[in-house]
Amino acid sequence: MRGDGDGWAVGPDGDRRWGKHGAAGLLLRAPLPDGRPAVLLQHRAAWSHQGGTWALPGGARDSHESTVDAAVREAHEETGIDVSVVAVRTERVTAGVVGGWTYTTVVADAGIPLATVPNGESTELRWVPEVEVEAMALHAGFAASWPTLRTRVVRVLLDTANVLGSRPTGWWRDRPGATGALLNELAAVLPRTLELPDGGFGWVTQIEAVLEGRARDAIVEDARIPVHAATGSGDDELARLAGATATLTSEVTVVVTADRGLRERLPDSVIALSPSTVLDWL
Repeated sequence: MRGDGDGWAVGPDGDRRWGKHGAAGLLLRAPLPDGRPAVLLQHRAAWSHQGGTWALPGGARDSHESTVDAAVREAHEETGIDVSVVAVRTERVTAGVVGGWTYTTVVADAGIPLATVPNGESTELRWVPEVEVEAMALHAGFAASWPTLRTRVVRVLLDTANVLGSRPTGWWRDRPGATGALLNELAAVLPRTLELPDGGFGWVTQIEAVLEGRARDAIVEDARIPVHAATGSGDDELARLAGATATLTSEVTVVVTADRGLRERLPDSVIALSPSTVLDWL
């Protein structure tokens, strides 16, 4: 029933937490004009729990709802955002009591910072650059989980021939055309949040495509897909590029390939992802 989750849950430790069936919040990212990620934060009304702090829009989950449904519904109610343009990426339990109440953070993206209309639970809604979030007066629960939710800059290098060859689309009949089509499709789903194998998150604004042979004639005019035309082996160029940035501690380097030989040539600090990772974005 709608609203049957409203109320306090008393955990085994005796503490009260909002949401009889648990609670969920929406961590919504969108790119600023300069490409940096911003997150939508709510300045909680003074009368609310930990009023005056900043947190994610969210609230109690009803018994019939999934955590994703609850987070999106609550965010819509509290911020008025257009949920039809919100793309959910993943979800993460970020607080809870063993055998009892949980709070789930639903991670999502939007193509632009969406217009907002606050309800009575907010004194302000603001798109905050990620780098400024930790300096704000945060709700204690959100402050504790934020280090695991924030993104790092990710450099994505694409083994284009390997990714293209992983789908039986008839690409071999027109390799330049098929390559261009794939890369332009990928450009259309950027920027976005990327869940990393270590459980962290990355922010992807572009994908660097390495092209070899006939694929170098592909037409790619989108700035989100910089192209490296290999004069020889594409694997050699990918290994060179990955090695050149692997020592940058502020940046995560990812190579998208299923080629075992290439993976073995990559520095230990470089993350290898399968072609299905980016193809699933389409």
